[in-house]
Amino acid sequence: MTSFKNLHLNPKILAALEVKNYTIPTPIQLQAIPSVLDGKDILGIAQTGTGKTAAFSLPILHNLAKSGTSVKSGCVRALILSPTRELASQIAENVEAYSRDLNLKTALIYGGVPDRPQIAALQRGVDILIATPGRLLDLTNQGHIRFMQVEVLVLDEADRMLDMGFINDIKKIIAKITQKKQTLFFSATMPTAITDLAKSILDNPIRIEITPQSTTVERIDQKIYFVERRDKLSLLRHILKQKDATSVIVFSRTKHGADDVVDYLERNLVLVAAIHGDKSQEAREKALINFREGKIRVLVATDIAARGIDIPAISHVINYDIPSDPESYVHRIGRTARAGRQGIAISFCDPHDDTLLLAVEKAINYKIPVDDSHPFFGKVKPAHQEKREEKTNSNQKYKEKNNMEKRDNKKQPQRRENQQAKPKKKSGIFSFITDLFKPKKAVAKPQHVKKEEPKHREKSQHKPHSKAHHKPHAQNQKPARDERREEKERPEKPNRERPVRTGEKPVITTVGRKISSGKKE
Repeated sequence: MTSFKNLHLNPKILAALEVKNYTIPTPIQLQAIPSVLDGKDILGIAQTGTGKTAAFSLPILHNLAKSGTSVKSGCVRALILSPTRELASQIAENVEAYSRDLNLKTALIYGGVPDRPQIAALQRGVDILIATPGRLLDLTNQGHIRFMQVEVLVLDEADRMLDMGFINDIKKIIAKITQKKQTLFFSATMPTAITDLAKSILDNPIRIEITPQSTTVERIDQKIYFVERRDKLSLLRHILKQKDATSVIVFSRTKHGADDVVDYLERNLVLVAAIHGDKSQEAREKALINFREGKIRVLVATDIAARGIDIPAISHVINYDIPSDPESYVHRIGRTARAGRQGIAISFCDPHDDTLLLAVEKAINYKIPVDDSHPFFGKVKPAHQEKREEKTNSNQKYKEKNNMEKRDNKKQPQRRENQQAKPKKKSGIFSFITDLFKPKKAVAKPQHVKKEEPKHREKSQHKPHSKAHHKPHAQNQKPARDERREEKERPEKPNRERPVRTGEKPVITTVGRKISSGKKE
């Protein structure tokens, strides 16, 4: 059986591996290390937990120590890009452990923390730089990093970086590395989306594929628990009461869902912590350290942290929510059964997640068995079964309603033939037009009664005497035609004049006055 000693690595590296009790390389390490030592480009595909980090870091350390090139200020010799802070920290921890006896400088760069210590480390020159794309591009644009001495470029978890939207940042970083370099692609999955990128930056690469794409580890005991959404927290508490649940990771689809799980478990006196995007880097690192050292029993995480957790002794992985992306299921359950151990992966499935479960089973090409031993099994059914039953019940109710209406119609007595229905009153525009053209009934007009004018003597009783009243009564009487003419010639009382607005034409009133600017002519 081949050991690390047969791979012709630096003796100081082999001594560091013995300290970590690494003696036999994994399949991905066995195939990748010799090719990287020869300076060839690699396209490596292996599922999570198979040792990809050692597969590219061990030969890189060997080649850098062998060349002995001194690094200039602000320059980098080997650049390793990682999608998340957790995974970058994990890679940096392993690289420092492997190179503890080598005279190589290592630096770690990621966002969410002050950049002054990172800039200070870059100014001294770095042999191996592990970074996330966002912070690396920021420091590059500020002029703190120069790529003139880059010998090796590594993209770890390349598919995840593309999924997280780092494709443009990666292209900008690659464009700044103009000299010839060795490029290594290592990923748990290899979707077709990154094939074009790999072809553009890899030079005649060696393809290393250990397992078929999106297959899960056989050592993991996978189970499906059908449960209503309202009963998920109670079921989680039921599982944590089991003695074999010593170290548990619970994956939630959202950050708010992770916080709700933590609050519930803390109220039930369970030692728990959460890591997700809203947590500070210090809080996330503290939670991982406490979980690794056994100070907390349960760690609640989101998918963004699924690939950055490398803890060998995880007994259970619980998918509190079925992941929206089937690829994420592989990375979630890959946190258990590491380093040759056995593991258990339990997925909670409520009726709304039935479609997501089918997508996961199709992606991994495996029908996950259903466990009916938990106390909440009989309270839930798959969503498609509930819809089918609802449709059947609605059809039965419709048929029963029709049958009842038929019976009621038979019981009612038939109308007599001579019985006539009351004419319905027409309404609408048609009836309005019909009524409009109907002949109207003649209506007798009331006769106009002419009022008699009061006599002159009666008027004189209420009004003071005037000269007109002293005229004889015969002179005041005129024919009716003359009265009409006098009314026309009689001038009307002048109305109150209104001021003319600016730009308005003058108006001639009935008395022949012209109004302009409010003045009389």
